[in-house]
Amino acid sequence: MIQFDAIHKRFPNGTTAVHDLSLEIPEGGVTVLVGSSGCGKTTTLRMVNRMVEPTSGTIRVGGKDVTRQDAAELRRSIGYVIQQAGLFPHRTVLDNIATVPLLLGHGRRRARARAAELLETVGLTAESGRRYPHQLSGGQQQRVGVARALAADPPVLLMDEPFGAVDPVVRTQLQDELLRLQKELNKTIVFVTHDVDEAVRLGDRIAIFRTGGHLVQCAAPAELLARPADDFVADFLGAERGLKLLSLKTLADVPQGPAPEGGAWTLVLDEARKPLHWAPKDTKDAEIPLRPLADGDSLLAALDESIASPTGLIARVDADGVLTGVSSRDDIHEHAGRAHTAARTRTGTEPETETAA
Repeated sequence: MIQFDAIHKRFPNGTTAVHDLSLEIPEGGVTVLVGSSGCGKTTTLRMVNRMVEPTSGTIRVGGKDVTRQDAAELRRSIGYVIQQAGLFPHRTVLDNIATVPLLLGHGRRRARARAAELLETVGLTAESGRRYPHQLSGGQQQRVGVARALAADPPVLLMDEPFGAVDPVVRTQLQDELLRLQKELNKTIVFVTHDVDEAVRLGDRIAIFRTGGHLVQCAAPAELLARPADDFVADFLGAERGLKLLSLKTLADVPQGPAPEGGAWTLVLDEARKPLHWAPKDTKDAEIPLRPLADGDSLLAALDESIASPTGLIARVDADGVLTGVSSRDDIHEHAGRAHTAARTRTGTEPETETAA
């Protein structure tokens, strides 16, 4: 656990970056610090590993006051990922990843073996370890940055807008990779971003800051979207917070049944009973592609798919991609409406959403 107790940070020019921050970051989860530029989120992050020293107050990591530890040793025990990776340009990818284990006194062979193992963990090929950073794409460089931060197997990982400098498609891929890694590694991650959608997607808890370093609200994403603490939080989350809430609700409770027969469209399966597309009956209309959805997919994805479907039905599949049944647009809308109503009841206001029509 990371604990901030009455933390203030004032810079020599008189600027207050963080004001009276008391916050507990649970062990083994992803806590996202979010807010506009200048709100103190990066300063808060950098005080954990003493890249920035607090003016007053106490920060504890694992129960230990960070200011009572050697700063260099503290930083080696905490993973740190920044935007654009911050790799050493004159070292190979493998040697970049091996940097911290070598600093900790591991032998070169052991450090490189660990680096090679982590290349695979973050989805890079062994061959990429022999390249230099400039020979990699931006997304690949960020993966190397994550691997380097994990090289000493630290319990805490600090990530300062790590995916902010890549295009949206690569950003989504890196977010997916982080979620996969977190399931495997169960680190305590503090993640800074200014992107609300990224915060909702990645965070177990989200802490929203406003200018002047004031923490306004910290809660689980669903709680935050359903019950914003004040108008500032509601405005920051945006007018579509109802839709964001649906992105957190899954299909698991939506009923499903067998695909209907005799209609104008047929659900075509392959030999393994995996859905392929919708095919028209008795017409020359083109086949319509589909995206099969599993129980863990969101109600928002289901609504999108049901609108694209010529029948208003979505194909449901198991973990192997095999058809388990279909769900109707009406059933999906009903469950989306329940989520919408629950949020409205909790807040006393109506989150704006297009799903309650």
